[in-house]
Amino acid sequence: MHNYLNYINEQIVWQEVPGETALAYTITGCPLRCEGCHSSEYRNAKVGEQLGQTYFAQRLVDYRGLISCVLFLGGEWQPELLLPFLEMARAEQLHTCLYSGFESVNSRLLPHLTYLKTGAWDMARGGLDNPNTNQRFIDLRNQQLLNHKFHKPAQASLQGATHATT
Repeated sequence: MHNYLNYINEQIVWQEVPGETALAYTITGCPLRCEGCHSSEYRNAKVGEQLGQTYFAQRLVDYRGLISCVLFLGGEWQPELLLPFLEMARAEQLHTCLYSGFESVNSRLLPHLTYLKTGAWDMARGGLDNPNTNQRFIDLRNQQLLNHKFHKPAQASLQGATHATT
């Protein structure tokens, strides 16, 4: 492993963390090899740009008042490198979230996380939007499972609907 984190995408997202506007980083070097992974190109730790602490601190300033959360999609396999970024986000009074394919993460990270998504991608069970998923999205402040926040409401049936004509 490198002594730094690389990332491919830096973006603002609204759907990955319910109720939050998140600055999200997709970290490269995932050691998991989940069949059907939609991000398999991120397995190589050498691709992407280095996520530096100075750069990250400036991004937190740039987005101050516009974001409520920082999300890391991966990186938990290098907890000693991820930890300073979580601490910086928390020092800015931001919530933090980690999307992990593992069932658990290093206990040193947990006090610095607001939300945690765990569970490897299982094509047969789907993602967080599937009620049958093996993945779990947890609010660590109260240990509440928030998977239901990702489920789409059932569409009202239009069958049998009538329209008035004039």
